[in-house]
Amino acid sequence: MSLTMAILMLVGAWLSVAAAMLWGVLRIARRHHPHHRIQPEGKDAVPVRRSRRHAGAH
Repeated sequence: MSLTMAILMLVGAWLSVAAAMLWGVLRIARRHHPHHRIQPEGKDAVPVRRSRRHAGAH
């Protein structure tokens, strides 16, 4: 295997690991983000009740 191929494989592996980590962080962040309905001005936002509960991570 040539040096160029080894470097390209190393960069490709690094990018795939970085993409997987980013996907995991965004998945967790989206799960814990509070969802609010859009209300007319002057009223407070009311959290939306979820029909399905997820298992706690901690």
